Amino acid sequence: MQRKRYAPGRTGSTARTATVLTSILGLGLGLGLTGCSAGPTTDDIAVDAKAGPVSPVAPPGRYRTLFEPCGSVPQAMLKELLPGAAALADAERGKAYRGVAAVTYDTDRRVGCTWKADSPETSHRLVLDIERVVSYDPAVSDDARAQEVYLRKQLAAGIPVPPTTAPTTPPAPTGTDTATGTADPQSTASTTGTASTTAPPSKTPPPAAGSTSGAPSTGAASGGTPSTGGPTPTPTSTATGLEPRVLDGLGDIAYVDDALSAASANGHQRAVSVVFRTSNVIVTVSYRAQTTASAEAPDSKELQDKARNLARRLAERLEE
Repeated sequence: MQRKRYAPGRTGSTARTATVLTSILGLGLGLGLTGCSAGPTTDDIAVDAKAGPVSPVAPPGRYRTLFEPCGSVPQAMLKELLPGAAALADAERGKAYRGVAAVTYDTDRRVGCTWKADSPETSHRLVLDIERVVSYDPAVSDDARAQEVYLRKQLAAGIPVPPTTAPTTPPAPTGTDTATGTADPQSTASTTGTASTTAPPSKTPPPAAGSTSGAPSTGAASGGTPSTGGPTPTPTSTATGLEPRVLDGLGDIAYVDDALSAASANGHQRAVSVVFRTSNVIVTVSYRAQTTASAEAPDSKELQDKARNLARRLAERLEE
């Protein structure tokens, strides 16, 4: 039988190689486990502690852009709003119906348009102003900020904000009069130490600070309602049901203002404004009629009806 050849040192070399490989693998595995089990560093803990809870972000408004204002009023409505245009020459009549766009710096934030037409007895002027309100406070929604701007307009018009409903039923009295069996307010207050049970009248909270709009200005470019020109109207008494008031069924919230200026050598001037808010958009329709000295004052109901019809048309346009 043939013997296997013997190679000196071969077996020992193989064993030593295996031992070295085992040591390397063990060291690498130990380092990996140490890295995985290591806790967060002091810097990581400091960053997490400063972050704090994440505040919720208020939802954005419904509208991102605005429609073109001068083309938003149908010509049929313009014929009713500007009766003096019918007597104008074709070129002048077309110019009156096209209107003049307001100068603004961002047509996605504010737009406006003005129409006017004169006749021998009456001149009419229509001004449309549309504002998209944006809140830069992440905790305040666009709709909430638009409501603040709207309330400022309503209070500036002298129309009070409806108060918060207060409880009308007082709690049952705790003491009774021995002779009549009815509550004696004085004895009840003295024996129980409580104040009168009549609910105090609620107070209208002022608009929150930080509104994107302040006091009304005179130009659309500066962020205010476009000026209608002429003498400043002063509120006067109107027929019952036609006084400045809050309106129902128009946008989310709305009001109408009506003011007749004092008679002058130039006649009478009546200015009607319908303002409504839909989500984060506020629309103002200003309609003014000026009569000559011999003509009667413009009719309040007629102007209000025309302005409200146009406001409803624009509210429908926002829903499209």
